[in-house]
Amino acid sequence: MTAAQIFAVIIFVAMFIMIVLDKIERHYVTLGSGILTLTVVFGICLRDGKAIWDTLAIKGFATKDFWYQVTESESKGINWATILFIAGMMVMVEGMAKAGFFRWLCMKIAYLVKCKTIPIFITFMIMSAVLSMFIDSITVIMFLAAVTIELAQLLKFNPVPMILAEIFCANLGGSATMCGDPPNIIVGTSLGFSFFDFLTNTGLVAGISLVVSVIFFYFVFRKEIASEHGSNIDMSKFPNPSEAITNKKDFAISSVIFGMAVILLITHATTHLTVATIGLFIAVITLLTSGKHAIELLKKVDYKTLVFFIGLFIVVGGLEETGILELIADFIEKISGGNTMLMIAIILWVSAIASAFVDNIPFAATMVPVIQSLAATSGVNLNTLAWALSIGTDIGGSATPIGASANVVGTSVAAKNGHPIGWGKYCRKLAPATIIVLAISNVYIIVRYL
Repeated sequence: MTAAQIFAVIIFVAMFIMIVLDKIERHYVTLGSGILTLTVVFGICLRDGKAIWDTLAIKGFATKDFWYQVTESESKGINWATILFIAGMMVMVEGMAKAGFFRWLCMKIAYLVKCKTIPIFITFMIMSAVLSMFIDSITVIMFLAAVTIELAQLLKFNPVPMILAEIFCANLGGSATMCGDPPNIIVGTSLGFSFFDFLTNTGLVAGISLVVSVIFFYFVFRKEIASEHGSNIDMSKFPNPSEAITNKKDFAISSVIFGMAVILLITHATTHLTVATIGLFIAVITLLTSGKHAIELLKKVDYKTLVFFIGLFIVVGGLEETGILELIADFIEKISGGNTMLMIAIILWVSAIASAFVDNIPFAATMVPVIQSLAATSGVNLNTLAWALSIGTDIGGSATPIGASANVVGTSVAAKNGHPIGWGKYCRKLAPATIIVLAISNVYIIVRYL
């Protein structure tokens, strides 16, 4: 290995270890690692100014393909389309939250099923999956867990099983679309997939898995979520869902903007508007209609996550420029012996196992160029490998409390409200569900694509 390759690997491994240890905030870790990659790997070892410029990818903003793309173009370095899209959706979600959209939706559904715990349990699982198809699963779980605890206090049931099921279904729903989970955004923008590409591929297996998961969790948790009141619930004590709406005008506007975002994402393969354009447009519309609250919404955007992505893309760019990712692809091809079924299984299960213990976002960003190289050298269809990677990273993260950001948020909300969820409790319930869904996905990919 060359000096550049050695330093690129050291920086990458050190970054991963520090993210797992969680002693330093992860955006500082990736940004610092990105700066080291630019200076040590590109500057000192390679002495390649062009590699630095390509990795920063600033020139992409000035190209038509960045905003309006008819044919797929190669993405290297910082994926600014992903950054802009996530930022835009963050602004929209903050606007919806401020108007009371999420709390209203949760309370309305609970009211419609007459506050019976089993129907609430089932509908909240489905709602968690559906919302996570369009909105970041972190936001979905943050509001769902809080409302679940509120309902648990009113109806006297244990909220932990419901929160665990909601976490799992949020990760499952996020796997169904390009905008559902950050790994899918990375895969989609890097490989030129549309919303419908995901919906008709990962979305189908996610739908099948959701049915299986709802049945599984029903039998696992049905005794634990039984209400002390049984079926005798005084609906007069239940808060009116309309009380959750802080401003009717803002609520109506945020609902329309959300509808616009969904339509734009569904039709972007036809309109050829990139996710960068959609994200920017949604953010601008949200801010313009927010009036005096626009600055407040901008302040609430999670800039730490955006910085985390930027540093991460630079580090992965270092691995790509030095040829490390090609070596990994060659290794996977070698141990699979050219067997396509084995290759798919390796990508799916290794992605899942890795994502159960380390953040699935950097793993997905690292593996995208790996599967591109693997497809080029082995002749296996790139799309098939992409679906295996997407499902593995999205679903595998459900197995442990630290596997995905939604897991951390959900368990934290529960703990703050006097319902701590330990590793034992979490893994006993969700690890088997994760394995079941991964097994279904493995069979699905083999049957459908081979």
